[in-house]
Amino acid sequence: MGAYIARRLLLMIPTILGIMLLSFTVIQFAPGGPVEQVIAQITGQGGDGTERISGGGSDFGADQSTQTQSAGGGGSSQYRGAQGLDPEFIARLEKQFGFDKPAHERFMKLVWDYARFDFGESYFRSISVIDLIIEKLPVSVSLGLWITLISYGISIPLGIRKAVSDGSRFDVWTSGVIIVAYAVPGFLFAIMLMVLFAGGSFFDWFPLRGLVSENFSELPWYMKIVDYFWHLTLPLIALCLSAFATTTLLTKNSFLDEIKKQYVVTARAKGLNEKQVLYGHVFRNAMLIVIAGFPGAFISAFFTGSLLIEAIFSLDGLGLLAYQSTIQRDYPVVFATLYIFSLMGLIVSLLSDLLYTWIDPRIDFDRRDV
Repeated sequence: MGAYIARRLLLMIPTILGIMLLSFTVIQFAPGGPVEQVIAQITGQGGDGTERISGGGSDFGADQSTQTQSAGGGGSSQYRGAQGLDPEFIARLEKQFGFDKPAHERFMKLVWDYARFDFGESYFRSISVIDLIIEKLPVSVSLGLWITLISYGISIPLGIRKAVSDGSRFDVWTSGVIIVAYAVPGFLFAIMLMVLFAGGSFFDWFPLRGLVSENFSELPWYMKIVDYFWHLTLPLIALCLSAFATTTLLTKNSFLDEIKKQYVVTARAKGLNEKQVLYGHVFRNAMLIVIAGFPGAFISAFFTGSLLIEAIFSLDGLGLLAYQSTIQRDYPVVFATLYIFSLMGLIVSLLSDLLYTWIDPRIDFDRRDV
């Protein structure tokens, strides 16, 4: 197992490099980069022109009128909307964002910095990227961790019960509920919960903004726990919908496939009761396919699956941060979140393989190629 883990860890390096190279290449051809964002602000096309651009310590928005008045008559520029701006000012912008260097030099610097977990500073926020990610991390960790634990904690026992009682009244009506739950989009269910229980047209039972209350630091420890879960209740219910349905049906079908196999018939013929057959023989084989979907479910709940929920319930997490940074072309934040989540996905995938061997010791990855 040690050799397999070492090979997997070494394979993470070219995988991460490939992901970063592909995303970096795509970014080079994407219109509306950070330089154009600043130009749009200065010329009045994208804001009030007063937002501070961090990273080099210069405030380009403050001297907006100076740069437009110092233009030499238009000139040509590779940036949209740059006509009428001083070419020296454009050059300062390029240097500020690092675009005065060739693409290959910028990529090599990116790789070297990220290997040391040095993500630089945000272009449009006066804060380092790592501090910004740490600031948003509690929301995403809360959503991703709890949705995974809740969905697996409910779905696996329910799926086993449905498999054992296949075709019964319990199986039929729970299947109906699961199908309806899967068909309803999570964001639509979130809006419905907000209207019903968060001060909409009916009840005002749950808060609508933030992960904790404003007076959280003043609360005793037990009320802090209550307040924390009070804020998480509606977002978790909305997120649980699709994850709950998918995992339940996956567990049921996996157990049904195993129950019909010959080794189960043999175990029963030896006099084992249903509980011993189910959890002593069927469980470890049936759970392999469920565990295989764990990395994707975790990453989806941790990042992409929570984007709309974060927006609806005003939860400022990594999903919303990555989306806003992409719109603003805040490349340090975009690349850092991509790097972190890619690395996290690879590590979780390795952990799921280790879980395989824990559930079924007969699996030996050292005897097969990666």
